[in-house]
Amino acid sequence: MNRRLKSYPSVNLVRRLSGNLLGAWRRSNKQLTVVIMNPAVGQERPVLKTINHVFQAAGMDWDILLTKHTRDGHWLAQKSVMLGAKTIAVYGGDGTVTDVASGLLGSHIPLGIIPGGTTNMIATTLGIPRDTQQACNLIAQPNPLTRKLYLGQVNHNPFVQMVGIGMEARIIEGADREAKDRLGLLAYGLAALNALNNPPVTNYHMVLDGESVDVEGVSCLILNVDNLNIPFLSSIPPHPRNGLLDIFLVRKIDLRSFISVAATMVGAGIDLEILPHWQARQITIATDSPQPVQGDGEMLGQTPISVKVVSQYTSVIIPPLGYQPGLMDATSMPDPDLTP
Repeated sequence: MNRRLKSYPSVNLVRRLSGNLLGAWRRSNKQLTVVIMNPAVGQERPVLKTINHVFQAAGMDWDILLTKHTRDGHWLAQKSVMLGAKTIAVYGGDGTVTDVASGLLGSHIPLGIIPGGTTNMIATTLGIPRDTQQACNLIAQPNPLTRKLYLGQVNHNPFVQMVGIGMEARIIEGADREAKDRLGLLAYGLAALNALNNPPVTNYHMVLDGESVDVEGVSCLILNVDNLNIPFLSSIPPHPRNGLLDIFLVRKIDLRSFISVAATMVGAGIDLEILPHWQARQITIATDSPQPVQGDGEMLGQTPISVKVVSQYTSVIIPPLGYQPGLMDATSMPDPDLTP
């Protein structure tokens, strides 16, 4: 089940955050790193023990804050920066990473990602190790390398990589938290089988940079190509991105279309021969019947929607060229109490 959407932080959240971080700041003159964690994700493993082991070995002062609802990560990141945090780390899946990244837009405070979700597509694209200790070691480097991460916006909700409408969103909706914890990536496969059972066809009324396009299909994908690392994208004509988004439509469900959509969801590619493709910076989409919408694995309501890329960016920590886990780590010795 998706966490309940909240558009603003609770008073208790702000008070708890202010007290925690001010206390941490007073403890030490060191630069404070705040870890924002989604406690609902991940398998049972000693995550906090690993984080503490790496950060303590690096001499870092750090504190941790937990999310309870979607968008908590956004407010926690913003308030942490206001209270003096010098680095923000996030433990969670793609939805949590997106929430926290949106709270850091324009701040130039570096964001470190500790993958904790099922697919972790954002971390994978950036080359961030899936292993918790290796990801923490990357954050703990004295002068970590960063890159600009430009976020998209769909009806005022942020996304990093992808928006899915219709059948693709139904697949995401069908893979609930319990199924993902129990089955991992297989949960998406089972959800796909259900979504493929006579998916509704609807008319997509799109306005792309002022040009109207009407087309019939079962699903629509909007990709923020700058934040994807997929070999098939090399077949798209090169162009200066400048907020340009790529739109694909799934006209019908057959084996070839299904393979293309499944490949997209795991970051493998799209068959451009069978999926119509457009590019635009300002996008509005309406449908004859309301269709579900997801962004980076989080359900975001229904159509109609408007989509664009925001002008500000978030600085995200990435591995340096030639990075090899274990050679540049804050601690290369594993905690004897941890099981590999």
